[in-house]
Amino acid sequence: MAGLFPEELLVATDAVLDTFEAELPVLAEADDAQVFAVVERVVLALNAVNATHGGCAFETDEREELCEYIDQAITEHGVDVVALTARHGLGRYQLTDTWRTW
Repeated sequence: MAGLFPEELLVATDAVLDTFEAELPVLAEADDAQVFAVVERVVLALNAVNATHGGCAFETDEREELCEYIDQAITEHGVDVVALTARHGLGRYQLTDTWRTW
């Protein structure tokens, strides 16, 4: 597994998610633009991690887990993801698609 998930990848991914988690407490009072800005920042940071590791750092399962994690994390902090995405003509599972390259 060390070859598939090198330590550098895990450390970089954890750092991105730590930064994302630090932004979550304000989301309950945030407007749509603020929520999308938080999602954009985490996705772009994960894009950078992916690019640093050859553009294929995250396998299908990991991509799905990261998207689910982002969705769950903002939901747990008071954001109705279904309503948020619907207001912007997106399906629930398209929350990260605008920015995601992994």
